[in-house]
Amino acid sequence: MKKVAFKTLGCRLNQYETDALASQFHKNGFEVVDFNQPADVVVVNTCTVTNQSDSKSNQTIRQAAKKHKNAMLVVTGCMVNNHREKLESNKENVTWFVDNEHKSSIFSLVDGHARGEILHPEHFNPNLFNYEPAKETFHTRSWVKIQDGCDNFCTFCIIPKVRGRAVSRPINEVLDNIRQVIEFGYKDVVLTGVNIGRYSFEGYNFEDLVEQILELPGDFRLRIGSIEPEGFGEKLFNLFSHPKLTPHLHLCLQSGSDKILLAMRRMYTVDSFMEIVKRLKSRYPGFNFTTDIIVGFPGETEEDFQHSIKLSKEVGFGHIHTFKYSIRKGTRAERMAEQVPEKTKTERSEVIRLLAEDEKLKYYSSMIGSEQKVLIEKIVRGVAQGLGEHYISVKFPAHNYSVNEFVNVKLVALEAGEDPFLTGVIV
Repeated sequence: MKKVAFKTLGCRLNQYETDALASQFHKNGFEVVDFNQPADVVVVNTCTVTNQSDSKSNQTIRQAAKKHKNAMLVVTGCMVNNHREKLESNKENVTWFVDNEHKSSIFSLVDGHARGEILHPEHFNPNLFNYEPAKETFHTRSWVKIQDGCDNFCTFCIIPKVRGRAVSRPINEVLDNIRQVIEFGYKDVVLTGVNIGRYSFEGYNFEDLVEQILELPGDFRLRIGSIEPEGFGEKLFNLFSHPKLTPHLHLCLQSGSDKILLAMRRMYTVDSFMEIVKRLKSRYPGFNFTTDIIVGFPGETEEDFQHSIKLSKEVGFGHIHTFKYSIRKGTRAERMAEQVPEKTKTERSEVIRLLAEDEKLKYYSSMIGSEQKVLIEKIVRGVAQGLGEHYISVKFPAHNYSVNEFVNVKLVALEAGEDPFLTGVIV
């Protein structure tokens, strides 16, 4: 049996695409092994969203080339779209560089090569959605891609260049994909894409799609992945009353200052962001909001930064993913004046990190005494671990339960630490 290994960097969309590729290789007789084990084929799925992402991707490519000298090495993902010429000029022992448009053809490329065919990725038709439903993945949850690309063109963002303009997957394909993964046994379905709130296909918008998914039969729950605070309305607020739709949103903020949001070319204001938060929290107590914040964007003053801190405390985010602003060539923000010194970015990033830890503990503490429907993701020494519907980490005695089972758990205590979690008892 031939062996294939994967290394994925970056977003949930990349993780979905890796899962789908790994499942396809497994279906066709490959053993999927750890990246550090010997393999016949190695796939590195790169990210280029920040300079740090480029650095990590380059480091991983070099590591793969050194570690797997005799393997067929495939490098794919956003860094290929952004830096293909540079990568190819220093290709080491990379067999192919495959852009996002041809990523779904990687197995066919490898299979054809094994049969003695001389192929290039561009021999295959580009298709952003030509991924089979993933049966064997690296996770207990199933990400489902509904959309790709973005038309917003935020001034700091390279994604429209590397992922292209917004395009939505046909609704029948999305529903068929979800039906299939439910049949495979997945109970946690997560919608993913670049800008999923802008989903639009033949008259169906994002809210319509969610409504259709919730009507599907089966014992599963639906989680909405990262979404912009725009493009949805009253229907989505109402849909959160459905027992299958989890009361959590990763709602991208980026800054608590309207001045900075305008400079970023974000499509919302602080007030419109807070309106979404307040409406959902008033209707669904305990609703969990997580977010992204960029610190050190050009022109961000201490006052602007304090607005982000104030808003974060007001919302009480369950988690904050902090980014230091990184200049990306080809974006408008690259040419902006008042670039913030790196030292200031680092200092502000640390402030947000500490604030995020504090707010997470506050949110977790507020959930003590409540009940959660937890999906068991792993069992370690008799202790089950998983996520509640509010996207909170929970541990409890496993008893006779197994991985991938739903269990109703009453939360009784908080265990603080680097990765905090709530402990519970089965009810």
